[in-house]
Formats: sequence, C-alpha cells, structure tokens
Amino acid sequence: MVICTPSSSSSSSGSTSTKSWVIHGLAVGAAAAVALGAHAYLYYRRSGRFRSRVVGIIPARFASSRFQGKPLVHILGKPMIQRTWERAKMASSLDHVVVATDDDKIAECCRGFGADVIMTSESCRNGTERCNEAHQKLGNKYDIIVNIQGDEPLIEPEIIDGIVKALQAAPDAVFSTAVTSLKSEDAFDPNRVKCVVDNRGYAIYFSRGLIPFNKSGKVNPQFPYLLHLGIQSFDSKFLKIYPELPPTPLQLEEDLEQLKVLENGYKMKVIKVDHEAHGVDTPEDVEKIEHYMHERNLS
Repeated sequence: MVICTPSSSSSSSGSTSTKSWVIHGLAVGAAAAVALGAHAYLYYRRSGRFRSRVVGIIPARFASSRFQGKPLVHILGKPMIQRTWERAKMASSLDHVVVATDDDKIAECCRGFGADVIMTSESCRNGTERCNEAHQKLGNKYDIIVNIQGDEPLIEPEIIDGIVKALQAAPDAVFSTAVTSLKSEDAFDPNRVKCVVDNRGYAIYFSRGLIPFNKSGKVNPQFPYLLHLGIQSFDSKFLKIYPELPPTPLQLEEDLEQLKVLENGYKMKVIKVDHEAHGVDTPEDVEKIEHYMHERNLS
C-alpha cells in the first residue's frame, strides 16, 4: 500500500456529465407545523435561519477489519481521503469541512494537503460518534453536521447539498441521507446496503440483504431497488444525544448504525440521486475505481 504523499493538484470538478438529483418530498406540510409549532416554524423558515449553520465532517480511522489504512491508500496518485475532502469542499451548503481522526498518520497526511483536522478519541464506536465528538470540539456551533464517508472519493457536491436541503426542509426529521438505483449485480452483496422508503420520502428500513425480498428469492428486474449511499446529515441536537441511545437489536444484527435512529422512533429523510456508486470497501475496489476514472478521464 502506498502511504500518503499529499498531491498538490486540485481535484477534477467532477464527471463530464452533470449528474441530476431529485429530492423526494421536500414540501413540508402540517406535520412540520406540528413538530415545531406553527409560529416557530414560520418564523425560522421566513428568517432563513432554520438549521442554517452547516459543517461537513469526514470521520477517518486507520484500523479496519476489511481494509487497514484505507483513508491513506492512493487512487491515481492521491490519497483517498484527499479526494473526498476536495469533493466536499465544493459543496455550497457547507460552511466548514474538517477531518476527524484518532490516527496521527492520517492527521499528518490531511494537514499536508491543507485540511483542518480534529483529533478524536479511539473509543468512538463509529463515524457518527466521531462526528459528535468533533462537533463538540468545534464548540457545538453548527445546526447540521454532515457525515461524509471518507471512502467515497467521487462523492458529488450536489449530493451533499441535496441532503442538507432535505433536512432543512423537514423539521420533523433529525437525519437525512441519499440513495441511488441498485445494480442487479449488487443485489446480494452485503457490503451494498439497501433501503426502502415510504411515499413521503422517509426511510422505512435499511438492510445488507435485498429489500424488499420477494417469494421467488430472485431479483425482480422491474422493481426499483435502492442502494444507500453512506453520506448522511444530522440535526446537531439529535447528534448530541445519539451516543447515549443504547444499541438496538436491528442495529446490532445488521451492523448498520442508522437503524438505531429508526428503532428509537426518529424520522429520517431520504433523497433519490443519480449517482455511480464507487465506495471503497475492500482493496479490490481500488482497482475498480481507478479503471472507472481512467475510462472517464477523471484525474
């Protein structure tokens, strides 16, 4: 594995074709007024101050059971964490972007290419808890915290902006995330998390298995299965209490932290986006993403 040598060149502005994203259910109706109170809701919406301060946090750790040192692996000459940071910096909704890590090698690498770094505890059990600790060290001054997965080096700024807008428009939700169309070859891959949503764009469930699962046990080529993208945003007040919520049975069984949100009765807004998902979960994924970038002249 190539250890980090930060690249000085800036990232490509993105894919040659403009990706479109469609936000489901941004209109807020009576439920929003009930959630906040009609007067408070209208005041904050009209003033433009509702959930207006936004920080993007990229949690990164060196230790990983599937891919140790993953944030520092090079993808076409740049550390993966640098590519993710450069993409996040292009999101217009973010007031600040930081990397949160407990590893000195990652911190040194990130400071080398100009990122702000927050050192966090090794005791953080997941990226969400790492984001919470980083936000505390930033003085708890933001309304929305966007958890940007460091293993999505081609994440599009428009997707980041989309989930922020979705959370700002849904005061009855404490969490927002994104999904895209699931490829049939990924249907039974447990590393590709699937999602189902209701008619108003709120999450019903996430699973490593194929959902919904029909009685034939086969993929239905006519059904619009959804793939969960790792990026997610939290209301800062909810993020503060999230670590105190006890682990839940479905969360533990699926090993998916977003299920703890749903099992505790909180609402999660979901947007559907058009995105070629290229997360890096294993060493083999590095070659795949480099091939994808070569084909599209991405540098």
